[in-house]
Amino acid sequence: MAVMLGYKTLAGVLSMREAIDLLERAFAHEVAGSTVVSPKFITDFKIGAMRILFATDEIAGYGAIKAYHSVKGTGARYVVSLYSLKDGELLALLDGQLITDLRTGACSGVIARRVPIDAPVTVGVIGSGNQAHKQLECLAAVYKLDSVAVYSPNAAHREHFAKTMAKQLGVKVTPVDSVEAAARGRKIVVAASSARTTEPILRSAWLADCRLLCAVGNTRKQYAEADVQCFRNASLVVMDTLHALEEAGELRQAVEAGALPEAKRATLGQIVTGAAQLPEKGLIVFKSVGSALQDLALAAHYYEVLGSRPGLPSADDLGSLRQPIWSIEP
Repeated sequence: MAVMLGYKTLAGVLSMREAIDLLERAFAHEVAGSTVVSPKFITDFKIGAMRILFATDEIAGYGAIKAYHSVKGTGARYVVSLYSLKDGELLALLDGQLITDLRTGACSGVIARRVPIDAPVTVGVIGSGNQAHKQLECLAAVYKLDSVAVYSPNAAHREHFAKTMAKQLGVKVTPVDSVEAAARGRKIVVAASSARTTEPILRSAWLADCRLLCAVGNTRKQYAEADVQCFRNASLVVMDTLHALEEAGELRQAVEAGALPEAKRATLGQIVTGAAQLPEKGLIVFKSVGSALQDLALAAHYYEVLGSRPGLPSADDLGSLRQPIWSIEP
């Protein structure tokens, strides 16, 4: 009987370092040929959109579907369905918000582990939402951070981010009033904005001192968060999935401009297994759009740790619950 694992049940069970470890294992399985990973299936409707992702991992023994939808003015809702590959049984329904935030941060942690950066490690963060929080948390799990600058177009949000993350990480976090001020002079730059424009908000001219750019905010083909020159100047562009070449507008623009030849591309799986090497110098750009394989890796762990806990609701109880198993993004 399938169990239901809600946000509160999942919270605090999995650390960022553990999440990074789980994703490294999943990416190794992918390179070994034991996984199937779908692109996003996107359906837009008048007041919102639905996105569905699917993956299997034969070594782990699971399949997973993540479905997430948005309705104008209400935020996004996520649910992950975990299946046994042995007999196709539905094992669990899991709240997908924490899984999404955590695995996106952990993906950046996978690449960060392999990019040594000399002290002092300075970080610029563009964005102040859930993803920005997890991105900074992942970097703090890998590096000893010296200082952080954060920009959000909403002054109250960037102030709140600075206070919250400074307290959580014990690092000086300074709110700044422009993307340029957040990026310029930083050794690591995180682009985790909610900007939805065809005109990129991040310029390569501001990245002269940057060793690692983690671009995770945009996952739509019609938009771009970083300009083409960021990819042209990169020594290597690493993607969490090859589907990113179709799903991310900045990558599509870079390919069309001839700024991203195949020789300058790699996947996280190739980096994890040593099939591709990171250059010792120059800018490394990491572009993440997310995949159901990443959701599967974390969902399977949660299920294995929590699935037999007594008192958890089952899928049969769904109709009697007052609250949905998903959460609305703040």
